[in-house]
Amino acid sequence: MASEQDVHARLQRAGQEHLLRFWAELAPGPRAALLAELELLEPEALREHCQSAAAACVRPPGPPPDLAARLRPLSPECVGSASRSDPETLRLWEEEGFHQIALNKVAVVLLAGGQGTRLGVTYPKGMYQVGLPSQKTLYQLQAERIRRVQQLADERHGTHCAVPWYIMTSEFTLGPTAKFFKEHDFFHLDRNNVVMFEQRMLPAVTFDGKAILERKDKVAMAPDGNGGLFCALADHQILEDMERRGVEFVHVYCVDNILVRLADPVFIGFCVLRGSDCAAKVVEKAYPEEPVGVVCQVDGIPQVVEYSEISPEIARHRTPDGGLLYNTGNMCNHFFTRGFLQTVTREYEPLLKPHVAVKKVPYVDEEGNPVKPLKPNGIKMEKFVFDVFQFAENFVAFEVLREDEFSPLKNADSADKDSPTTARQALLSQHYRWALQAGARFLDSNGARLPELPSLPGSGELPAICEISPLVSYSGEGLEVYLQGQEFQSPLILDENWVKALRP
Repeated sequence: MASEQDVHARLQRAGQEHLLRFWAELAPGPRAALLAELELLEPEALREHCQSAAAACVRPPGPPPDLAARLRPLSPECVGSASRSDPETLRLWEEEGFHQIALNKVAVVLLAGGQGTRLGVTYPKGMYQVGLPSQKTLYQLQAERIRRVQQLADERHGTHCAVPWYIMTSEFTLGPTAKFFKEHDFFHLDRNNVVMFEQRMLPAVTFDGKAILERKDKVAMAPDGNGGLFCALADHQILEDMERRGVEFVHVYCVDNILVRLADPVFIGFCVLRGSDCAAKVVEKAYPEEPVGVVCQVDGIPQVVEYSEISPEIARHRTPDGGLLYNTGNMCNHFFTRGFLQTVTREYEPLLKPHVAVKKVPYVDEEGNPVKPLKPNGIKMEKFVFDVFQFAENFVAFEVLREDEFSPLKNADSADKDSPTTARQALLSQHYRWALQAGARFLDSNGARLPELPSLPGSGELPAICEISPLVSYSGEGLEVYLQGQEFQSPLILDENWVKALRP
């Protein structure tokens, strides 16, 4: 370990020597911990990080003045659709996807470095239960979808395949996530196919460019955003591991979408058959001001433009048929070839520009007292995974229905959207639709048949509660054999045990 004098000299070069201002008050243990943390901060990179954060923060918010002239929607030729394609085309895409999965050429990467702070919990979001009858967490739902998609590929191709699950964590989430998986026996996945790795951490910075001390002996650090994936892949030789396993295609997604379809064979097959090296799933924006980024073109190059960068006038532009011109909402659900990821990590990652997030960062004042600020006081710099779209040789987008595939969990139940309640309702509503489509009928407590709803409202109570385990059905397939012509009272929990009892 470097000495205090060495670290002090390094901090002086970075203009951050204030980080040692409580050194004389620290006991040997905290001193060693602080030195170990500071030793990892390379002086020139730290100085650049702090200066660029302060400079970025003073730039005026809102859209660049010339963005409107440079902005264009994606060309129709590079957009596929799950809802507007004919059944035969969908079947071909799905078959190709299952073929690649059966060949062990598909892996999934979970972006799980963030904490559930906005949810009001201190543990990783993947460990959260939204209140399903089964009490399954997001991690369990996702693990079971991997198991089911492996099973479906095996049944089609007579194989015994594996979809490796790479989980990018952070300093905050690695320990709890690893412990949680061990306690649940990796949800019956082969633990050799579950690979956890950490993204880098960056210091939070004051508005005048000084790294923040969270405690006398600790710098306030934050994950470097989901775009930290590319450095983390290199840091932990993840792409080399994928190559050893024969993986060629990678599905990357964010932890908080309760409806996410891991290694979705339709999406994978679409991308492979189109020869794409980089792709994004998108959903139609619900309304012009919806706070989601838009997948579009700037100067003819694909990228995601954040909602805060698009003026209300541009957001409200309509096509001749009345739809929004910029309607392809980003859902942090991407396809990459391994070759593309290798090129990004070797050549393009340094070109990614960090984004500014102004946050409330706990700190110690000049007397060393801990302070929890009531308003934003610091800057966290983040890179975004979608900023690599610009480097793609053949970028495509794939539009899916929101009610089928997108219900993010971001806020506590005090919020009116993206909450545990809305996520739970989205999943149970989907399962209720699947059951009705498979021929099930539901009865009330008196045995009278409940009315069928051709389209369910986005909120409100469902006529009946129905939860279908991902181990029984990945996307609604195969349910007729259990449900056709059957009558059920609410709640119906269709899991592996039910299937065994209902099997003809």
